[in-house]
Amino acid sequence: MQQVIDEIVLSYLNKQFPYFNDELKNLIASVSSIRYISKGETLIQAGQYLKHTALIVEGRIKLYRESEYGDEAFMYYLESGNACALSMLCASRQKTSEITAKAIEDSTAIMIPIQYTDELMKYHPDWYNFAIETYRSRFEEMLEVFDNVVFKAMDERLEAYLKNQFKSLQSNRLELTHQEIANDLNTSREVISRLLKKLEQKGDIALNRKYIEKIK
Repeated sequence: MQQVIDEIVLSYLNKQFPYFNDELKNLIASVSSIRYISKGETLIQAGQYLKHTALIVEGRIKLYRESEYGDEAFMYYLESGNACALSMLCASRQKTSEITAKAIEDSTAIMIPIQYTDELMKYHPDWYNFAIETYRSRFEEMLEVFDNVVFKAMDERLEAYLKNQFKSLQSNRLELTHQEIANDLNTSREVISRLLKKLEQKGDIALNRKYIEKIK
């Protein structure tokens, strides 16, 4: 039976993954579904078996590990044009997820069923190359997180974090609370507030009620 191509999925693929060839895009569009994730909603929960690989086409997803005491350890963000490397690995190997992925703004994802993972890797070079590049870039991000924790003081980590946020969002405004930043950097809100105040005194940023503004 001929598979029906989802035109909405195909439209997102053409926009966010133009380097996929037409055969690959048509296959994904014929077997996948769209998932809309509201801000604050969980896309992946630690401990669950994954039935899909997710391609992010709108919004922003935060990935983190959570301790038994509820503390968060930030890993990285997924944005438009990104795929969740961990969902690729866990889905293909039928392992439970060890991370949680939560939308920090309204987001949209293309959900590819697990049963197509092997076919995509074996028979579609564009997907294979994309998957390898995804693994590489995520590994580099994890190395950066490790280096920050092990080798840098908190003020250096905060400056690097803010720089990455401004660059990633392509904006001079960050709508993040001090507590959200503290969670991402695994420290206290009081520490972050104090260090942000120092950056403001240096003229690097301006602290507003609902956002942080980049000055320099």
